[in-house]
Amino acid sequence: MADKNVERASRLDTATLSDALDKLGIAGQCLGIKPRDHAFRMTGRAYTVLYGPVDANEPGTVGDYIDDLEPGTVVVLANGGREDATVWGDILTGVAHHMGLAGTVIDGANRDTHLCLELGYPIFSRSYSMRTGKDRVQVDALQVPVTIGHARVQPGDLMRGDADGVVVIPRAREDEVLSVAETIEEAEQRIRDLVASGKSLKEAREKMRYHRLQSKEK
Repeated sequence: MADKNVERASRLDTATLSDALDKLGIAGQCLGIKPRDHAFRMTGRAYTVLYGPVDANEPGTVGDYIDDLEPGTVVVLANGGREDATVWGDILTGVAHHMGLAGTVIDGANRDTHLCLELGYPIFSRSYSMRTGKDRVQVDALQVPVTIGHARVQPGDLMRGDADGVVVIPRAREDEVLSVAETIEEAEQRIRDLVASGKSLKEAREKMRYHRLQSKEK
C-alpha cells in the first residue's frame, strides 16, 4: 500500500518543510547534515541505529541490520557527529541500492563516497573520511529515538532530504506539518505568478501575507 504522506513530502522541498516546522514550533531541521551530491533527493520513513564507542571488554558489531529493512526505508545512523570513525561504506551502499532503500542519513561520517555518486544512492552525512569505524564504534541499539543534527528522530518518522539538507517530520504531527507546508508552497507559487503578471514583489508579498507564512503560531 502506498504511503500517502511519503508521496506528499516528496513533492515539497526541505526549505518549505523547514518553514512549516518553524511555524509549528517543531525543531526538525537536521543541522549540519549535507548531501554528498546536490542532486540527491530522499523521502521515506526512518529506521534508526544508535552507535557508541566500542566496548573493549565486550566488543559489539557495526550491525547487520540492513538485511531486515524494507524498500523505501531511510537508514538513520546516530554516531554523535564523530568524524574520526565511519559507520557506512561501499558494501552497505551497494546492498542498500540493490534493496531499493530510500537513502542514508548519518550524524557522523561515511566513506567510499565514490560509489554513492556512481549509483545515485542518496547519502546525507556530516562529513566523509577513509577511516573505518571497525574496532572504534559499535551498535548500541536499534529502532530507538536518536539525535541527528540536534533534531530528534524516532523510528517511523518521515525523513526528507534534498540539496539543502535533511528535515525530520515527527510521525505524530506529519499531517499538520505537511498541510502547513503545502499552504506555504501554494502561497509562494502565487507570489511568483503575481510578479510574472506585473505586480511588484512588495505588492505580491503583501497580497499573500508572505511575512506571516513562516511565523510561529501563538
